[in-house]
Amino acid sequence: MSLVIPQGYKPVLTPEEMEKAIKRVKLYFQEELSEALSLERVTAPLFVLSGTGINDNLNGVEHPVSFKISAMGGVSAEIVHSLAKWKRMKLGAYHIEPGKGLYTDMNAIRADEEELDNLHSVYVDQWDWERTITEADRNLDFLKSIVKKIYGALRETEAAVCQTYPQIKPILPEDIHFIHTEDLLAEYPNLSPRERENKAAEKYGAVFIIGIGGELADGKIHDGRSPDYDDWSTPTKDGYKGLNGDIILWNPVLKSAFEISSMGIRVDKKALLTQLKIRNCEDRLELLFHKSLMEDKIPLSIGGGIGQSRLCMFLLRCAHIGEVQSCIWPEKMIQECAENNIILK
Repeated sequence: MSLVIPQGYKPVLTPEEMEKAIKRVKLYFQEELSEALSLERVTAPLFVLSGTGINDNLNGVEHPVSFKISAMGGVSAEIVHSLAKWKRMKLGAYHIEPGKGLYTDMNAIRADEEELDNLHSVYVDQWDWERTITEADRNLDFLKSIVKKIYGALRETEAAVCQTYPQIKPILPEDIHFIHTEDLLAEYPNLSPRERENKAAEKYGAVFIIGIGGELADGKIHDGRSPDYDDWSTPTKDGYKGLNGDIILWNPVLKSAFEISSMGIRVDKKALLTQLKIRNCEDRLELLFHKSLMEDKIPLSIGGGIGQSRLCMFLLRCAHIGEVQSCIWPEKMIQECAENNIILK
């Protein structure tokens, strides 16, 4: 999306109130999330060694910010894109049993972000979480049960925000709606994936879109996903494929769909081999992460990321992520926003 300036926009909080509110939202939500999913907080790296396969490949085309470490003989390291694989390895290292997991603060730089706008910046901050599961948990019903728990934490946090700041009114519906990308395609065959998301989000208020990464009936994918963390190829009992998805809310300030989380059941050995073959990157099987998975050194898991600044932006009814996040923006954008009561940090 390009920059959107909501007509007549005015922040609902003063700058001083905003800083306090950001802190409250982050503290409250992570406690709710931790309790809902039985997660313990751990510390996380800002960078990992290159050539290990541990970093998140996102859509497979983004390049991580990298540098050499002189004290280690010039070995290369790279800023994380996310901790999708690192978390899963830690589940094994910490011997975390099924039904429990971990979460952490993830900070990343995505220098290849195609467009800076209301939702996208080169800095990403999110809660990355991962939970050990059993083979019996690798199904759509279990995925939905976890989504409902996360959504419950979102609604509890919204209620707390509205109680503290009465000028903010609750808008999240009681339940989140589930829909598969194939169903969206069938309902809106002439629309783009983003336009379909807008329709679904506006209609339901909160939606979990299932099956992102695999080829749909029209031969295209709804959105890109790396082949080696989320499982987007395993068939489900409804005849579709995919054990992953996105939590998307309707944003009344921007009047558009608003992705708050990407998550899913992670690949097992079969799904990993299938998806690497589809994407023509079977050479990754020689990397540390992939070898560990194939050798059963990494447990089965479910996990995802939940945007911290995005959550604050949504709950505090902001028009731009730069109102809750300090980052670098084009000078023209800073000026245009300032002229419309949107003050970027």
